[in-house]
Amino acid sequence: MMQLLYLDPGSGSYLVQVIIAAVLGVIFYFKSGWNWIKSFFVKTPPKEEEENESAD
Repeated sequence: MMQLLYLDPGSGSYLVQVIIAAVLGVIFYFKSGWNWIKSFFVKTPPKEEEENESAD
């Protein structure tokens, strides 16, 4: 029964990559959701165009 508990280095590194990707995915998901909620309530002023570009 102990042979079934063996993890070779390739499987271990893959497991670490999956865990890191899951954590980063959750962080990105909640951060983008928070930015969407924040942008709904906070109105940003319109960007002013530079007058130097129309002087050509």
